[in-house]
Amino acid sequence: MSQTDSIQRQSVDRFLEMIKSSRRGKFKVYIGMAAGVGKTYRMLQEAHQLLKSGVDVCVGYVETHAREETDALVIGLPSIPRKSIFYKGRKLEELDIDSVLVRKPQVVLIDELAHTNVPGSRNTKRWEDVKEVLENGINVISTVNIQHIESIRSQVEKITGVEIKERVPDSIIHLADEVVNIDLTIDELIQRLKDGKIYDQNKVSLALNNFFQQDKLLQLRDLALKEVTRQVERKIDNEVLTPQKENAVLTCISSNFKSASNLIRKSSRLAAINNSKWYVLYIQTPEETPERINSSVQRHLLNNLKMATELNAEVVKEISADVAKSILEFAKKKEVGVIVIGKPYSSFFQQLFGKKIVGELIKQTEKLNIDILMVSYNEKT
Repeated sequence: MSQTDSIQRQSVDRFLEMIKSSRRGKFKVYIGMAAGVGKTYRMLQEAHQLLKSGVDVCVGYVETHAREETDALVIGLPSIPRKSIFYKGRKLEELDIDSVLVRKPQVVLIDELAHTNVPGSRNTKRWEDVKEVLENGINVISTVNIQHIESIRSQVEKITGVEIKERVPDSIIHLADEVVNIDLTIDELIQRLKDGKIYDQNKVSLALNNFFQQDKLLQLRDLALKEVTRQVERKIDNEVLTPQKENAVLTCISSNFKSASNLIRKSSRLAAINNSKWYVLYIQTPEETPERINSSVQRHLLNNLKMATELNAEVVKEISADVAKSILEFAKKKEVGVIVIGKPYSSFFQQLFGKKIVGELIKQTEKLNIDILMVSYNEKT
């Protein structure tokens, strides 16, 4: 047995032990820097090894993208028929959750975690399907590319220049009992692309000139490696060591702060790295009552609060005319170590109002040993 085979066997054995000792479904995710590194291939390899070990494993939804080597690995695995949905005159297929729950295999393979389901499906996103399956005591193995993780999305867009539309909340990745990075050298990945093993040959040239440039892939590979390392550290902290949590992180947003989404993502990474409790605080001032702000602003605010919840923040709403005072009182009550705020921007009045709050926070936090982190406005996030 080669060293690679031995490592894969150990990974399968670890997952097998987990599913034997669990009531809630165990969750394993294969993660990679880009399409074509072999996430689905490895997932299918593991399924065959589990099947040989006597585990009831089924294919719930696997997307092979017509890659011959991957197609070959689907053969011999039990599968659950997909659900057909008609949308805009086309017949499309999705994971059939009801059939999975009725069949109730020990392990189900559900590919492409970030996928958006066809309108009319029970859940909007496939990660919601996975969560439902896990909650019913079924173990899941899935796959995701690094660019689809919500808190990393803005970094990936800066690296690649490509808008990432399909995203997975960090809270779903944090649910994983095991995260495995499928790594290839950049040269190997580019050669696979040129050989037509990732996309059709008519798409290769476009991919090489865009997403699959060497410098971009190097940065994506680094993000993937760091993300898996953080997941391992989090697991050790939570299950092996006595957690040594840093003081909490407090993110303050308002309905007027345009880059609140960027603020929330950066705070999410900060809290995760430091293993800290994380709060997102929205202070509604008299000027921000629903009757006084337009529907567009309200919608952005609600979306930001929803995203914060999905990223594992505890979202708190307070009503106050004195923003600085309310932030400081909350920070003291929750033993906050870092307050994350947005840099004042735009109009003269916004800058004046924002600077007044910032000045008061800096003045008061000097006595409380609390750091202030300011995040600048970024129109692309």
